[in-house]
Amino acid sequence: MPTTQVNPLINLFPLIIIFVVFYFLLIRPQKAREKEHQKMLSAVAKNDAIVTTGGIHGTVVNVKDKTLILRVDDNVKIEIEKNCVAYVKKSQGSEQGA
Repeated sequence: MPTTQVNPLINLFPLIIIFVVFYFLLIRPQKAREKEHQKMLSAVAKNDAIVTTGGIHGTVVNVKDKTLILRVDDNVKIEIEKNCVAYVKKSQGSEQGA
């Protein structure tokens, strides 16, 4: 009975397929979301209403390199990291103009 050798590349084929599927279903969309989030963070400006990942709602008073100062109530300001911003709502100035 002759023995035939199986190409080792054929044994790796299922792993390659799994990696390609993971790339297109998980890695690529995550990188796109991360890029969009960084773009949003770079566009944060004074008087923008934001929500943090912790659920704090506030208005941006000052923008620094890595942090933001938020007004969360009258005479109450907190400083947060920029990467903690979940999303930016409409700015206060555009709501007043409407």
